[in-house]
Amino acid sequence: MVTKPNFPARLADFRKQRGMSHLQLATTADCSQRHISFLELDRTRPSRDMVHRLSMALGLSLRQSNDLLLAAGFAPVWTESPYGADTLAPIRQALEFMLAQQEPFPAVVVDRRWNLIQANKGAVAMVEFLVGPLAPGAAVNLADAFAAPDVLRPHLKNWTEVVGYLVRSVEADAATDGTTETTALRNRLLDYPGVREAVASPSIEAATAPVLTMRFEKGRTSLQLFTTIATLGTPQDITLQELRIECYFPMDVGTRETFRRWSSSSQGSDRKR
Repeated sequence: MVTKPNFPARLADFRKQRGMSHLQLATTADCSQRHISFLELDRTRPSRDMVHRLSMALGLSLRQSNDLLLAAGFAPVWTESPYGADTLAPIRQALEFMLAQQEPFPAVVVDRRWNLIQANKGAVAMVEFLVGPLAPGAAVNLADAFAAPDVLRPHLKNWTEVVGYLVRSVEADAATDGTTETTALRNRLLDYPGVREAVASPSIEAATAPVLTMRFEKGRTSLQLFTTIATLGTPQDITLQELRIECYFPMDVGTRETFRRWSSSSQGSDRKR
């Protein structure tokens, strides 16, 4: 196979992003410093095994590992299955179990670019309370929902701190994966009114708290929530590696009781039907 000319540049970019010297990468990949230098200078071509070793040494994601293989002229190794594929059924069942255990508090499954894939009843109840019912099958991007001026923002009292943190995390993703899709998401978020200013001015007050709490208010109802984000531990599929499970937890008694009340009302309505 013929090595594509962008392999040396891709390898050098990944190495520099991770702050590794030629020697550090060579030591981790179990090869010589000279070999790394020759690869980046396009004076030698990598074997398939060497590309795999470099990917492991650099800590690349499965998607990035495939990209490096393609740049070196090899076929990609890692699959990217549709979320609804039969092979992923056990994973979907596990995620459904996790979301159910989080009830009555919100939990969602999103992809790397914050597109909503799955939500529990607590998440649906919160969104419907804040912005109204969503159209069946409507595509939802949580990053857009937080950054846009007319979705969650009117009810999020510390929007500046929350959106600043969110966009900085998307910027970090864009810098790491180097994909046009993540870069496009970052640029789209930054184009919303006030977002650039929010990113440029982190709150000192927010930094003094143990976690950044989202403070929603609508009418007489106040919701104070913090989140955790989990990923699958041993993914061998790109789709699964890029999934994130975000769980929302109450920061005060009032928020806890509000979600429990919503859950009880919903169960009562189900029984009546």
